[in-house]
Amino acid sequence: PDRAVPKNPRAIVSPADGRIIGLRPRGENLVLSIFLSIFNVHVNRAPISGFIAKQEYRPGRFKIAYDDEASTVNEQMVITIAGERELTFSLIAGVLARRICPWKKSGDRVNKGDRIALIRFGSRVDVVLPPEVEVAVVKGDRVYAGSTIIAHWNSESESTEGETNRTGS
Repeated sequence: PDRAVPKNPRAIVSPADGRIIGLRPRGENLVLSIFLSIFNVHVNRAPISGFIAKQEYRPGRFKIAYDDEASTVNEQMVITIAGERELTFSLIAGVLARRICPWKKSGDRVNKGDRIALIRFGSRVDVVLPPEVEVAVVKGDRVYAGSTIIAHWNSESESTEGETNRTGS
């Protein structure tokens, strides 16, 4: 379906429809995990505007996508979009999802909310959020690709000191 994409340049939108199933640290970053059931729209969208700087296919297994181990062992497509800032996310196949179909390739320009790929059936998307973002969702929230704001880039004019909502709570 068509989606109303937020115009705020600091907004990072969800790359997938589904439910937030996890927010966990990975080094200084935070990994936000979205589970897509077979009833969700499986069209994935660009969370930010920029160029697809990297697109890497990683073969793997097909564990149940809501299992945290799926992030490391399942088949996936890791995509990095570089614009004013850079953001990496992974499209992860699940037990029923046996195919990731990218519509864009490295070097392609994308706007926030553009359709970029399809994961067939139940799956997962992990977004690696760098320290310079403030999380706008919590575990259990339902999100919609291209329209739900999942985080905001900190403004350059704001001090980077002090606490931000890095846990999603």
